[in-house]
Amino acid sequence: MYLSTIDRPGAKGRGRGVAVVGGNVLALGTVSLVTDVSAEMVTAVLPLYLVLGLHLSPVAYGVVDGVYTGATALLRIVGGFVADRVRARKALAGFGYALSAVAKLGLLAAGRSLAGIGFVVAVDRMGKGLRTAPRDALITLSTPPSALGRAFGVHRTMDAVGAFLGPLVALAVLAGSGQSYDAVFVTSFCVAVLGVAVLVLFVREHGQPSPSVARPAVRDAAALLRSGDVRRLVLAAALLGVATIGDGFVYLMLQRRTEIGLLWFPLLAVGTSLGYLLLAAPLGVLADRIGRRPVLLAGYAALAVTYLLLVAPVGGWALLVAALGAYGLYYAATDGVLMALAGPVLPDALRATGLALVQTGQALAYVASSVLFGLAWSAWGPTAAVLAAAVVAVVAGGTTAGLLFYKGRTA
Repeated sequence: MYLSTIDRPGAKGRGRGVAVVGGNVLALGTVSLVTDVSAEMVTAVLPLYLVLGLHLSPVAYGVVDGVYTGATALLRIVGGFVADRVRARKALAGFGYALSAVAKLGLLAAGRSLAGIGFVVAVDRMGKGLRTAPRDALITLSTPPSALGRAFGVHRTMDAVGAFLGPLVALAVLAGSGQSYDAVFVTSFCVAVLGVAVLVLFVREHGQPSPSVARPAVRDAAALLRSGDVRRLVLAAALLGVATIGDGFVYLMLQRRTEIGLLWFPLLAVGTSLGYLLLAAPLGVLADRIGRRPVLLAGYAALAVTYLLLVAPVGGWALLVAALGAYGLYYAATDGVLMALAGPVLPDALRATGLALVQTGQALAYVASSVLFGLAWSAWGPTAAVLAAAVVAVVAGGTTAGLLFYKGRTA
């Protein structure tokens, strides 16, 4: 099955709006919404806590930021394969959500220890690594192939609502607790527990194969990479990871450029989430109609524009609105769309494993990107480092276009 066949806009889902989005997708979206409130509370304050509170260098922050995403890499594959093997995607996703919830309390125990913080961050990302592929597999198995862009758009929109609210909650907790990071971590844990409860009560296991269908073996998972379509998707995801320097660096650069007060720093994440929130569902519908590859490539363009805005000769609110809007567009055009592009290529029995391969390619590449950008910041200064990142984004986007359009033309 070629990418050109699975990327063709489907006629069946056209004009049906959210009617094709089932209850399972909405329940999973609710879980992601609540969990993202918890996660983004921590994410919004972590750059300040590490760079300004613990005085980490850009290189050290790049390492921690890389671990924050890279720790999910191998566990994504393990989690995806185990979920397919035991046919319990909901249970494994629930364990991952619970592990991330416990990690929020671990930040209290870590205190000011960089090693302790790094370990807790790794545990939190392990939880994300275990849950992401089974969750996305449940979405693909609960949705007609022609409506996958819409389904992931709705899910990512709900996810973005949580990302939008998380920094606001963190800001409120900081203001009400006298700038106590511990209060943020405890509140984040309580919210994360609520997300686990929603998953247990409302998400259904879906798309179970007949008992007569053999359970996938390790050799079956390895055989996925023999498919040219799967290899190209994994490479495309890796290129996306290479092009991404990470939210923390983007927000720190904006803070330097605009001299926004430290109390308001968490609101930078809110701006990105607002753009994501407004655009994820419309871009998902657009991807189903015109093809998912053009939308994905538009995301690369938005990322390059974001980087260029970070060094543009403008400042103030104009810079904040333009940069955060472009950054939100980047996420909306790539996150769920990449999963929608991958879903139809993968067999049902190995859906979680295949999605995990794609996600792992992106996560491993992001580790290298984050560390290298931290080194570039230290060696060349922030402006030159961001300009180099913009060049990488353009090259990565062009290479991705070559990979995804290798077989035929977009419908």
